[in-house]
Amino acid sequence: MAKTIIVSNRLPVNIQKEGDTLHYKPSVGGLATGLGSIYKEGDNIWIGWPGLFTEDTQEQEIIARELMKESLRPIYLTEQEIKEFYEGFSNATLWPMFHYFPQYAVYEDHYWQAYQKVNQKFADGILKYAEPGDTIWIHDYQLLLLPGMIREKLPESSIGFFQHIPFPSYEIFRCIPWRRELLLGMLGSDLIGFHTYDDMRHFLSSVNRLAGIGYSHGQVEVGTRIVEVDAFPMGIDYEKYEKQAIFPETINREVRYRQSIGNQKMMLSIDRLDYSKGIPQRLRAFELFFERYPEYKEQVSLFLIVVPSRDKVDQYRNLKIEIDELVGRINGKYSRLSWTPVHYFYRSFPIESLSAFYRMAHVALITPLRDGMNLVCKEYIASKLDKRGVLILSEMAGAAKELSDAILINPNDIDELVEAFHQALSMPEEEQIKHMAIMQSSLRRYNIHHWVDLFVSRLEDIKKKQTDRQAKKLESSSVTKILKDYSQAKKRMIFLDYDGTLVPFFDDPLDAKPDQELLEIIQSLADDPKNRVILISGRDKNVLGGWLGHLPIDMICEHGIWLREQGKDWQVIKKMSDDWKKEIHPVLDLYVNRTPGSFIEEKNYSLVWHYRKVETGLGELRTRELSSHVKYLTNNMPLQVLEGDRVVEIKDVDVNKGKAAARWLDTFEHDFVFAIGDDRTDEDTFRATPEGSYTVKVGSEITDARFYVEDHKATRKLLKKFIEKSKEA
Repeated sequence: MAKTIIVSNRLPVNIQKEGDTLHYKPSVGGLATGLGSIYKEGDNIWIGWPGLFTEDTQEQEIIARELMKESLRPIYLTEQEIKEFYEGFSNATLWPMFHYFPQYAVYEDHYWQAYQKVNQKFADGILKYAEPGDTIWIHDYQLLLLPGMIREKLPESSIGFFQHIPFPSYEIFRCIPWRRELLLGMLGSDLIGFHTYDDMRHFLSSVNRLAGIGYSHGQVEVGTRIVEVDAFPMGIDYEKYEKQAIFPETINREVRYRQSIGNQKMMLSIDRLDYSKGIPQRLRAFELFFERYPEYKEQVSLFLIVVPSRDKVDQYRNLKIEIDELVGRINGKYSRLSWTPVHYFYRSFPIESLSAFYRMAHVALITPLRDGMNLVCKEYIASKLDKRGVLILSEMAGAAKELSDAILINPNDIDELVEAFHQALSMPEEEQIKHMAIMQSSLRRYNIHHWVDLFVSRLEDIKKKQTDRQAKKLESSSVTKILKDYSQAKKRMIFLDYDGTLVPFFDDPLDAKPDQELLEIIQSLADDPKNRVILISGRDKNVLGGWLGHLPIDMICEHGIWLREQGKDWQVIKKMSDDWKKEIHPVLDLYVNRTPGSFIEEKNYSLVWHYRKVETGLGELRTRELSSHVKYLTNNMPLQVLEGDRVVEIKDVDVNKGKAAARWLDTFEHDFVFAIGDDRTDEDTFRATPEGSYTVKVGSEITDARFYVEDHKATRKLLKKFIEKSKEA
């Protein structure tokens, strides 16, 4: 039976060693809570580093046996791997780049080699337990290469990946020397999730421009797979924090804390020590707040909780010094015997204390310079049972996309931050309750369990969709069935694409003129009175009409713009305009000038940039740039940018082969439909055909067609069998 394997850098357990005794404490984080419903079921497991360094094989075996009871499987890291993989590439290279601090990034070959090595170590660990058909859900930036490594060994597995930190813009990500390898590793997944749409968009842009792979509607076509990319905002275990807020221990701690600080209003700040959290900016704003609003002196205190993290690293050590100095300066300037402006704690607190702080805080300050989601703000909201309290939230945190009823600020704007403090502290209770109720309703619904269920169900759907779109190779048994239905039909409709389907591709499109064999095949098919042959192509009507217009067939050209029934004149499928060409044509000229071997084909209502003659690699690079450029220019125009086989075409958004094919299907009777084509534009034709039609993709197996064949020769061979059947009748 297929199982689910969760994989993350750290296991959801903390192991502490006192003498020779090992103590195991389950993690209380949101991810551990949410995934608990998965990894503890049946044969499911969670794989990761247990967080404890040990080279004692006997001790490793003891830990493994103990963790096995909780469905956990450890991956042990050496001291050097912890330093170079975790502290090195993960946190000294990827972390600063992904949080928009490129000045802190370190590019070291030995860090990169360690990153590859540890990702492979995780892959080997997974392969000990995984079997074809298993679902593998990989988490976060430490394991970006892992999906590709697993895909190589277990191509049938269902692989999901979720990024818990931001994904940077293309301009930042492109600075990483190993950017392409990281993207291709991630694309080993079937589903890639991010917290926000912006992160998703940045990833797709990087895939397009750095890996040379196109995408459409959040789908990336990688070889014979479709990879889906989407945003899944992560929630919290809302019920847990709601209940925690009324536990006796929480209430007792709140009473003690209130007695300690007196009647001041409390502003709460909780962060891990990190330069991305904006703690110094927050403190400077708090200092300026008392200068601008002196009436709040002795009325407001800031509870600043900073959880220790990597303070032996230079940037973090310097950040700790800066925070210490700012706190000292503020307290030195404003403190009174009965009042301390900043209560500073460089330590972590148990959940009972955090819940008490959440209950007490009149204002929560969550103002990171950049954050993937930030769950502290959600925990604060869930703990506000009386709905009294105000959240000041950075617009740079992923949570800001959901919590629009918070006071949203730019954390780099100190004046805006100061005014937000004043607005929050002076907000009437009825307004606090109104905003808090709206945010609580949203977070209660979109909790951690909803997030897990949504991601898992999407992964299942995608795998099913991939299976459905995996066309079967057209074997002899299927050909026999098609020919049987063909011979029994009285009104047949046959849709034939041209380039890549009936003829091979040529460097010069005008060299693809039909040979004598093809002319005879089409003529013979059309001679059968039961057949209606429709040539459906992206070709210019004058070129294709000149080659095949003398045959008794219908023609659809330029992907459905021009239509012609046999014996009639050409007509346009809808009223068209080509006014847009004067703006787009100069852009294509620019890319022709920059790309030797490329050229522009101008059709009546579309423009095509060809790069079949361009040096391999350069053409793909220019395609990414051109597509991105033109999509930007046409954002507010009714145009679409189509990437075909070494072509980029710009045309009307409301025109495609499927709509043209549907006109024929609606107009003419048929009891047998056959459609064959080789590229993405033909997918519209396949989707337009009625159920039971015979649809065939030439080449790629990723398709909505029922079958696939290798090349144009196989197409001609099949059409000749149709002709033989017609003769037999």
